[in-house]
Amino acid sequence: MPELPEVETTRRGIAPHIKHRTVTELVVRQSKLRWPVPSELHEVLPGQPVLSVERRAKYLLIEFASGTLLVHLGMSGSLRLVSVEQEANKHDHVDICFDNDMALRLHDPRRFGAVLWQPQGETHSLLASLGPEPLTDAFTAEHLAACAKGRRSAIKTFIMDNHVVVGVGNIYANEALYAAGIDPRRQAGRISAARLARLVDEIKTVLARAIAQGGTTLKDFVGGDGKPGYFAQQLNVYGRAGEPCPGCGRALSEVRLGQRATVFCSHCQR
Repeated sequence: MPELPEVETTRRGIAPHIKHRTVTELVVRQSKLRWPVPSELHEVLPGQPVLSVERRAKYLLIEFASGTLLVHLGMSGSLRLVSVEQEANKHDHVDICFDNDMALRLHDPRRFGAVLWQPQGETHSLLASLGPEPLTDAFTAEHLAACAKGRRSAIKTFIMDNHVVVGVGNIYANEALYAAGIDPRRQAGRISAARLARLVDEIKTVLARAIAQGGTTLKDFVGGDGKPGYFAQQLNVYGRAGEPCPGCGRALSEVRLGQRATVFCSHCQR
């Protein structure tokens, strides 16, 4: 699944090409995505210029004067800039066409992605209760400690909760916990404030490095420019169960937490 670095990479890739461009047409070949594509978009979008392209959690926010188009890539989605004349492939479900004869094309084989609308002055329910962005000053050690107080859930599951902090998906939760030396199975409420502070720092570092490398390509992900991400070459634990720990050389362990594969070093992480 594309995680925050992959979505941010996509945002940076497409923004310069669609900002200030005017929508000429919306082409919906398959409206049945994770949620139905709103039918009113065919009337709302044409004639409107793009004001900006932002990101909130894993949602891309394409801003217009009358509202915001929310795009989520789901499990396997990607966005590409193509000529409006380019023939669509089987899983190319939505095109946003612009006045320069280019189209922003959503490719989504599993159809878990979404294209939704947020009218100006409103907050979509999917965005209303999200926690702070991990790379902003709002995500602090104090915030994490306050949220963790009394919580019995495993720390890995806890930091993947979008009400606590957004965008820390499975890959980067594994990597940040390894870097912070914290056992992913530990109860969140039983970890000291000092260690939580280090975890905050490592989450920021891991995500920033992943964005700089263009994200992590595992199966389906490519950025807005069609190029893969390269952070996979720097993964210390994710996907490396049974291999030597980069720190101590012992075999890395794997368990499932929240139905997600969790790889860690039982010696270096406590």
